[in-house]
Amino acid sequence: MTPGSHGSTFGGNPLAVAAANAVLDVMLKPGFFDHVQKVSLLLKQKLASVVDRYPTVLSEVRGEGLLIGVKAVVPSGDLVAALRDQKLLTVGAGENVVRFLAPLIVSEAEIDEAVVRLERACVVLSGATLQKAAG
Repeated sequence: MTPGSHGSTFGGNPLAVAAANAVLDVMLKPGFFDHVQKVSLLLKQKLASVVDRYPTVLSEVRGEGLLIGVKAVVPSGDLVAALRDQKLLTVGAGENVVRFLAPLIVSEAEIDEAVVRLERACVVLSGATLQKAAG
């Protein structure tokens, strides 16, 4: 490589290294990964419950850790938009999946709030699905 042929906005500068060290300080504390496993399971269980209640909107929960998605029966863009209307930011992924990318420090209360917002979006979308079927 020659000078100027490779660059990085944040690579190796003192601020980026200090931020990385601060992240490691948090992640290496005792119990951190136990918390991640606990809230991951909680999120999956709560999402599965919503899937069971709204089968015309959602069909399954996918993923590992806190990189979790729900497979949508409706177009994923419609679900992403309905969730955005509920003030929950998500992103679409392949095969009509909507990703929930919770941070590793997510709390149980934040998971509960996200699931409430998902349920509200499902209510809206299930009503739209019924209207399309009737019309």
